[in-house]
Amino acid sequence: MSDSKQNELIKSTLEGIKDVVDANTVLGTPFTAENGTTIIPVTKISIGLATGGLDYFGKHTPFSDKTAPASLSSFGGGGGTGITASPVGFLVIRAGGSVEMLTVDSASNKGTVGAVVDAISDLLERSPEIADKIKTVIAKFKKEKSAEEPAENDEKTENAEKG
Repeated sequence: MSDSKQNELIKSTLEGIKDVVDANTVLGTPFTAENGTTIIPVTKISIGLATGGLDYFGKHTPFSDKTAPASLSSFGGGGGTGITASPVGFLVIRAGGSVEMLTVDSASNKGTVGAVVDAISDLLERSPEIADKIKTVIAKFKKEKSAEEPAENDEKTENAEKG
């Protein structure tokens, strides 16, 4: 197996990521407001990387040639990368020297746990409304069921008299 071909594949992938993501991506370009306050955007970067490769010989290569150096074999490889940038907030540096972090309240920044907590909280807030709707549906179902029962009993009585 040729390490150099696989290493080359990984190296080129990582160089591509390096070109996209750098310190200026996480801490954005600072800008200064009229009152002297400097504001720096802060971003969360998530990266996923998968790569793989295989040295192989042709289908018609004689078995004795398959022990030849990997440099004589063919190489197949590929990779994929996913990058997500999510705003986190702004670093605010006031003219007086005080520093404050203003966070962005976004569902994408809360993560799965935060989204679940929000959903449960919303459900609890609306639970009386939901319970009333369920009671209404059950009552309607019982009313329809009780209206059907006398008709069924009448049919059973008629069938018994005929039989």
